Amino acid sequence: MPRHDDDHTGTRIREQRRLARLTQRELAARIPFSYSLLNQVECGARPASVDFLAAVARALRIDVTVLTGQPYVTELQKDRLAELVRPIREALDLYDLGPDPDLVVRPAGQLAAAADDLCRTVRATRLRNAAVALPGTIAELTTAAWQAQTTDLWQALASTYRTAHDVSVKLGYFDLSSVALDRMEWAAARASDPLLAAVRQYMRALNYFREGDQSLGLRLIGSGHGILQQAEPGRATTAVTGQLHLGASVIAARARDADLTETHLAEAAALAEQTGDAADIHWLSFGPANVALHRMSAAVEMRHYGQALQQARRMSLPATLATSRRAHFYVDRARSEMETGRTEAALTSLVEARRAAPEQTRYHPGARETISGLVHAARRAPETLSGMAAWIGL
Repeated sequence: MPRHDDDHTGTRIREQRRLARLTQRELAARIPFSYSLLNQVECGARPASVDFLAAVARALRIDVTVLTGQPYVTELQKDRLAELVRPIREALDLYDLGPDPDLVVRPAGQLAAAADDLCRTVRATRLRNAAVALPGTIAELTTAAWQAQTTDLWQALASTYRTAHDVSVKLGYFDLSSVALDRMEWAAARASDPLLAAVRQYMRALNYFREGDQSLGLRLIGSGHGILQQAEPGRATTAVTGQLHLGASVIAARARDADLTETHLAEAAALAEQTGDAADIHWLSFGPANVALHRMSAAVEMRHYGQALQQARRMSLPATLATSRRAHFYVDRARSEMETGRTEAALTSLVEARRAAPEQTRYHPGARETISGLVHAARRAPETLSGMAAWIGL
């Protein structure tokens, strides 16, 4: 089934390659993928996986969003989400202005609860609700924190900055996510909270993971471990330590370092045995289930798709698992199913992802590329696939 237009990932790769004055063979020599695959992606016959895109972007020295086309402005405008981004950007710029004398703020306890509710809302993938409430909550907490100068309020403010990062990433505004993480560090320092500072390093590492810079991503994970040396021992510190190991595992997997991947997964598994389900700690979803999910994601990153599917079949997702993580599992499973020729199963997994988290799935580049791949693999696309393709803007 042909594409509806020529505005696809392969076209953008071809344009950027030509701007860099490289032939296909010259670009292929700079990435850990074959010339044949590059040729097929450029002409639209094969989808571009997220690791392929990261490798090409790094070789061309451009942001990966240039190739993915993020943010997907047309769809964001149709969904009335694009208009919610500027208020978030403006709220992030209030950080050093001190208290707003004209702003009436809620009591500290209510503001802390509002910050937690925003984290909960993002993990439930209700992105619109979070984006609507976020600017006002940031403004109130900025004023309240400056006025009271208490640890609890600085921590709550850092949490809202973290939510701004989460929303920005899921909607494809990576420049804004970097600003939000800078603000998170600023507030965490005022709270003297090493756990928040370490969580921030974990998130920075994942940003570089998306851009294909595994070396810097692992250095940031190492920095997070160093910061945790300042934290009091306990379950919270153990959970954050474990999450850093999980981040390192997928970064190492994308670097094709199987030994390092297994080392970090083993460390995380041992820590998860100590904490149990620790989803309540900094909203990280850390615990045995998340370790299993990362083991599957690591297999996907190393392109061991059959192994990833075996793990997926053995997995039983707990009812308490965050919706965002559940949807990510379905997207990973769909990619593995597509890569192993199980196209009908891949479509079913994508439908499950959409059912669980429609906003997150619609703007997930991996989901979009998998749908694109299924479209190209189908001689005659079934109605469900055609509907999914139209839904994401193909």
